[in-house]
Amino acid sequence: MQIKNFIVDQNLKELTEHRTVVLPLACYETMITKNIHGFIPLHWHDEIQFVLIIKGEAIFQVNEEKITVREGEGLFINSGCLHMATDENDSGCIYICLNVSPHFILSQELYTTHVSPYTQATNLPYLHLDTEEVWEKNILAAIVNINQLIQQNPSCYEIDISMQLTIIWKNLIINGFDLEYEQVEKLKSHRMKQMLNWIHTHYAEKILLDDIARAGQLSRSECCRYFKRILKKTPLNYVTDYRIQKSLILLQQIESNVTDVAYEVGFNSTSYFIAQFRRSMNMTPLAYKKYKNSY
Repeated sequence: MQIKNFIVDQNLKELTEHRTVVLPLACYETMITKNIHGFIPLHWHDEIQFVLIIKGEAIFQVNEEKITVREGEGLFINSGCLHMATDENDSGCIYICLNVSPHFILSQELYTTHVSPYTQATNLPYLHLDTEEVWEKNILAAIVNINQLIQQNPSCYEIDISMQLTIIWKNLIINGFDLEYEQVEKLKSHRMKQMLNWIHTHYAEKILLDDIARAGQLSRSECCRYFKRILKKTPLNYVTDYRIQKSLILLQQIESNVTDVAYEVGFNSTSYFIAQFRRSMNMTPLAYKKYKNSY
């Protein structure tokens, strides 16, 4: 299963349907460059995520930290953490992605003691999984097993998947993490999501720095520090990049034209849109449109 366009709401929470009620998880292989944006855009979800690189290498960003993950290695991304991924060195990176509801990891009786403390911890946004330790190897092997079970769909495979998830979680928590719960960190994450939510709701309108800062209940300078720390860019540069991302979908519509798309995503000048698009995509919007409509 290749997901080419992650569907997210204005708050960047992923809405792409992966699961059923009976089996509240998703496991699929994806190639980063096949995404409509050419990378996995910034998003978050309530599910916890495990990644296993099966080809190439990628740079994942989780909150403000970047992690290089190579072939054979993996990554645990905790619930609610902002994250994105890009292909590294044109490697054609392919990875197995396992998204699972925290409530499906263990039984309800064990969830409060053995799951919730870890998903709520502010010092555990991610874990880089290589093959140096036995517990890491066990987790990566279980990810492969779950992917095979979903593809093969044998009798009672849901039970087998549940058993593999138990193996994953036990191996993750046996290392005796010193968990921390800092309200300040939770507040920072909440404010960042509020500002992103406001941008994604109003991107087609005129946006000022004051508007973004107000959405996060921050001063202009604090707002800029948040974006620099987490996204390594200014708030208004993020707005421009987000508008370019939104234009990619519109440009693939046969009846669309560059000028209409520019104004629809919030640019007040076609020439400025073309210049920013070229900077981001290394081609003009018209060239991109012709390229995408040629196949």
